[in-house]
Amino acid sequence: MLQHPQFDPVAIAIGPLAVHWYGLTYLVAFFLFWWLGTRRVAQPHFASRGWSRRDVEDLLFWGVIGVIVGGRVGYALFYKPGQYLANPLEMLMLWKGGMSFHGGLLGVVAAMALWARTRDRPFLEVMDVVAPCVPTGLASGRIGNFINGELWGRAADPALPWAMVFPQSGSALPRHPSQLYQFLLEGLLLFALLWWYGQRERARGQVAAAFLVGYGVLRFVAEFFREPDSFLGVLALGLSMGQWLCLPMIAAGAALWLRFGRQAAAAR
Repeated sequence: MLQHPQFDPVAIAIGPLAVHWYGLTYLVAFFLFWWLGTRRVAQPHFASRGWSRRDVEDLLFWGVIGVIVGGRVGYALFYKPGQYLANPLEMLMLWKGGMSFHGGLLGVVAAMALWARTRDRPFLEVMDVVAPCVPTGLASGRIGNFINGELWGRAADPALPWAMVFPQSGSALPRHPSQLYQFLLEGLLLFALLWWYGQRERARGQVAAAFLVGYGVLRFVAEFFREPDSFLGVLALGLSMGQWLCLPMIAAGAALWLRFGRQAAAAR
């Protein structure tokens, strides 16, 4: 069995200043969004509509706000509503940890809707630009989870070559390194699929809808290998909170993908 290396969470320390690995993974995520976004808007079907690098930089700024606000509020409401409703100021204590992807997604959607309105851009077109640039950021975040030794996986067969003991879990059980599964599935695989799918012009909104379906399905699968939050456990039908939050994503994404395709076909 492998043993989690138990990395020092501090990557760089200069006097009282400490830079954590998790913070660096966020910076990597934002850089990758900018780098991929500039290439995305250079594709003919976006360049012809006047998209520029400055637009990508603006989207990144708005998106960062959406991720932080939405991720924190979503964690409070989806995972610990009692605690945070009783002590709402704790939501401002970001250093204590606790972020939700699904909340971050809603925050980004809201931020993109506001940006689209202020720039007089079609909201669905904005989301089509953004969607393929997101998974690499998710991949970076999962590497941060692995370095921190958090969000470990469920118990695994000791014979599994990559089964790993996470001392942070408080047990010597071999576990699935589910952070790395999510890095590969929701990060690299989803990025490859969406980038390929978005290479040619699609019906407006279909690339964004494909993101909802793709992420929902891949996260749903990964959750079978991830240890559920101890304060929640598994919920109805033996599914985790993450899986229940993915189901409406999958349903909405599939319905929207079909709807946008039919609208485009009818308009031809």
